Amino acid sequence: MFLVLVAGTLAITWWAARRTRSAAQFYAGDGQLTAFQNGLAIAGDTLSAGAFLGLSGLVFGAGFDGLVYAVGYSVGYPIIALLFADRMRRLGRFTFADVLSYRLGEMPVRAFAIASTLTIVIFYLIAQMVGAGQLIQLLFGLDYVWAEVVVGGLMICYVMFGGMTATSWVQIVKAVLMLAAGTAIALLALSRFGFDFGALLGEAVRLHPKHEAILAPASFALMPISALSLALAQLCGSAGLPHVIMRFFTVPDARTARVSMLWGSVFIGFFFAIVFVIGFATIALVRGNPAYADAAGALVGGGNMAAVHLAHAVGGDLMLGFVAAVAFATILAVVAGLTLSGASAISHDLYASVLRKGRADSAVEMRISRIAVLVLGVLAVVLGIAFRSQNVAYMIALVVGIAASSNFPLLLLAIYWRGLTTAGAVAGGVVGLASAILLTVIGPAVWVKVLGHAAPIFPLDPPTLVTMPLAFATCVAVSLLDRSRQAAQDRAGFETQSAQMAGIAPAAAE
Repeated sequence: MFLVLVAGTLAITWWAARRTRSAAQFYAGDGQLTAFQNGLAIAGDTLSAGAFLGLSGLVFGAGFDGLVYAVGYSVGYPIIALLFADRMRRLGRFTFADVLSYRLGEMPVRAFAIASTLTIVIFYLIAQMVGAGQLIQLLFGLDYVWAEVVVGGLMICYVMFGGMTATSWVQIVKAVLMLAAGTAIALLALSRFGFDFGALLGEAVRLHPKHEAILAPASFALMPISALSLALAQLCGSAGLPHVIMRFFTVPDARTARVSMLWGSVFIGFFFAIVFVIGFATIALVRGNPAYADAAGALVGGGNMAAVHLAHAVGGDLMLGFVAAVAFATILAVVAGLTLSGASAISHDLYASVLRKGRADSAVEMRISRIAVLVLGVLAVVLGIAFRSQNVAYMIALVVGIAASSNFPLLLLAIYWRGLTTAGAVAGGVVGLASAILLTVIGPAVWVKVLGHAAPIFPLDPPTLVTMPLAFATCVAVSLLDRSRQAAQDRAGFETQSAQMAGIAPAAAE
């Protein structure tokens, strides 16, 4: 099953490579996906290693606290549909920077967008590569390093040759398979308890060392400020993720972008509802089972592999093969989308727009993008090896915190506030990005769990409750004080932008 699915996705890449001849086809698949197809692809972007392996692993270890992450991811996408989808489709062409530069100074905002995009992409890639490496290691018994090399090689093939067309269709296929696999596991697990979810929870409570405590939000109740910070990051962070933003430009018009985001919300919400069952089923059917424990009593493969072991527990080798194959395809699709967004920041934003000032040759731009894909792929492998012990869902929460502090304030203000200027946008974005990274490094996630210090310097994890308001305040303060000629042009350009978003001005791409 695993090899068949990999072969199938490579066949999609070969088919897509024959259709990818221009930059528009490479970056946006020529904008021809339907709302339903793009909704599935959006779900494919989100239902990643963090969603399936990481969230179930968090529930396996902490119970209800792990489900808080699932709820946060679910509610973010309707916000994107309402606030951004159709407006960004009318303003942009390929990337996050296209939207910002519609009325702001192109060179400064693109320079910031490049730094922000690459930072987010690299952090997100680490989480996905860790999940992929652990999965291949468990499935084939490969050394973790070689498992990372296999994942990185396949990812590079998908993006380098197939571009957005291949990435989109791989995401669509794996989203369908992931929804089917999650539903099957949940039903099979419930069947062990006569489809009585209460009985399943009772067994989980009996087997878990914390017993009844796993049914209540223990750690978040003790740290309400951190819980609020996490909720803010998840609510706003998805709108700032570069690979999600690129999904707005793979459809033909603004209405389709909005409808596709709503379809994506439906699929994502359904899957995270299933995670409630899968997460507690891992405790009830995997915890305490000697078949899935090593000599020290720990789960074979680590906590991220709880859902994979559950698949074997309820469906034997057949379900294990299917779920492992789907989980691997899930990871490949997500890292392909991330790598494409990072490569587009280098080739489209940096080379074509900043260095060549919009006069780049399409063939040269695509060649640079493919080189960037290769470099990012190698970097992802190296970082995946370095961060192999981290929980992938937890790392993704840190990434959306960075996106919420850097990209989200700029997008919201650029679209809705006439007063935003280029200087204000760049200053706010830099402050949000730098503070989010700095406070993450000196916070519990890195300072204690990675660097081994006894206590964090900054207590919030993630730091979004501080960094996102700081970014907004910086944008507003600098913009209000800005009296430059560029600032006057920025404010005047808001009227043209508003007309474009209303559909009564020429398209940005034209």
